[in-house]
Amino acid sequence: MEILVGARSDVGLVRTNNEDHFAVESALKLLILCDGMGGQAAGEVASRMAVEILLTHCQETLRDPQASWEGVYQEEFSAHTNRLASGIRLSNKAIFEAASGEATSVSGMGCTVVAAHISGSVMSIAHVGDSRIYLFRNGQLRQLTQDHSLVWEQVRQGVLTPQEAEQSELANVILRALGAEPSVDVDLDEMWVGPGDQVLLCSDGLTRMVPDEEIASVLSAVMHPQEAADRLVELANEKGGEDNTTVIIARLFPSLSGWRRWVRSLRGGDRAWPN
Repeated sequence: MEILVGARSDVGLVRTNNEDHFAVESALKLLILCDGMGGQAAGEVASRMAVEILLTHCQETLRDPQASWEGVYQEEFSAHTNRLASGIRLSNKAIFEAASGEATSVSGMGCTVVAAHISGSVMSIAHVGDSRIYLFRNGQLRQLTQDHSLVWEQVRQGVLTPQEAEQSELANVILRALGAEPSVDVDLDEMWVGPGDQVLLCSDGLTRMVPDEEIASVLSAVMHPQEAADRLVELANEKGGEDNTTVIIARLFPSLSGWRRWVRSLRGGDRAWPN
């Protein structure tokens, strides 16, 4: 499987600094996005720490499977998924210790995190907070993560409708974030992906401004992922740009050998679908 990625991060029209941070590691097919929180520049510090620690951990443990991992290895998930969880736990530990130290400039800092790793036809995802991962397939946009926020907990309990949650003044109250506690629960999942799928990672600066229907409309326009990422950020700003907005879009394609098999199938040869 090959992927083509586009990404953009923008401060928006209200904030004076960008507390979002992201990384795209093409060699690993790894996507990471964090949205920082905290006074002054603390959110920027937390989100940068989380991205750098998670990225470094994934690189090191991939090179050396015997390297130490943080937390319990969950046998129901692959090594790739457990690697994401371990790196996020390490990030949480580092941010919590820094935020609990004597430096008042980073006191109370934290961040959200969403990460996706694609290996063959399997995508591993991990997240904490209210940044999101979506899958766009066959014209349908599906949210793969559940927000760790007060309003979406009320949605799950039937107290609010999704529409009411989106409009609530409490929409930015997060129940789970990196740096808030010494340890953190990381939500994990795995799913099959294939050619034609698009994966979207985004901070809430996008989802609080742009409805899912409009996001789907942009993704369905079959733009280059970079053009689509740029357009989604522009839409968030056109609608007020009340927060930092960061978008990563990955479009999946068959490998070169997969394309050859696919062409042969069109000619009546082997019927294998591209890998």
